[in-house]
Amino acid sequence: MTTVSAPADAAVELLAAAAAAGQTIVLSGHVQPDADALGSTLALAEGLRRCGARVVTTFPEPFTLPASLGWLPGAGQLVPPRSVPADVDVFVSLDAAAPGRLGDLAALLTTARRSVVVDHHASNPGFGEIRVVEPHAAATVVLVADLLDGLGVELDESLATCLYAGLTADTGSFRFGNTAPGTHELAARLLRTGIDHAAISQQLFDTAPFGWLGLLSAVTGRAVLERDVGAGLVWTWSTAAEAEAHGLAADQLEALVDVVRATAEADVACVLKGQDDGSWSVSLRSRGATDLARVAMALGGGGHRAAAGYTSTGDREGTIAALRQELAR
Repeated sequence: MTTVSAPADAAVELLAAAAAAGQTIVLSGHVQPDADALGSTLALAEGLRRCGARVVTTFPEPFTLPASLGWLPGAGQLVPPRSVPADVDVFVSLDAAAPGRLGDLAALLTTARRSVVVDHHASNPGFGEIRVVEPHAAATVVLVADLLDGLGVELDESLATCLYAGLTADTGSFRFGNTAPGTHELAARLLRTGIDHAAISQQLFDTAPFGWLGLLSAVTGRAVLERDVGAGLVWTWSTAAEAEAHGLAADQLEALVDVVRATAEADVACVLKGQDDGSWSVSLRSRGATDLARVAMALGGGGHRAAAGYTSTGDREGTIAALRQELAR
């Protein structure tokens, strides 16, 4: 477990008081939530409900829950942003590296009476009233576990399932460099609640529709290796329309970069994901030699040293050209 910081103490005090008063607390992860964003949101929300708070959980448009995460406890209570009440006592942002990652829900940072930001991205610029931001944490769920401890909420199988999903996803099943002794200590604590960790991992990493194989074949077949760009770049692309043609939801594109990153000859892996509005969502991964947080921030995004991303409104060739230029710096 991480050491509870002064901001975490302040967040616990605020959330405990709001729950005791039966106030309305809205929690949201970032746009197109992953297991860490959603697991953090659902676990903290359930903990606050047990403390007496009126809780609303949501995430930004497009409000489409990834099939790989719909089984998480509490996912059925998520509501679209348009259903969020106008009168909000406390807004909690989880795993969002910047206000822009909250979409239209970012307005709650100013319209809610109080706000709390819980995040572990190194690129987080600092926003919100109370900021529980710890770049050294392996995942945002690590910080949520500390908040639940501070609130006096006992971890059970339901809460632990949400937390473990985020922890194993953001550490790549404990393979990534962000894994530390405390990461395994938290994992052991979660396992002691009786969670089925094998079933969680199967849902997150080893389950996909048959169409995924066709998409994977097409996307990896057009991958490009550019050894002379930075410490080496491998990249490819796909689109939401291509995913649909294979019978897949657009969120299936998120897993592509973790396949491409295995390329030994390139330090940086990149997947361009074409969106319906013509923009490109860019996912980046590094094998260790490149600070992708710096690269992504220079291109309007953010993230971690080894994993980051951003959105480009240029065309495909312009988008990859801008990335090449930044990697060459």
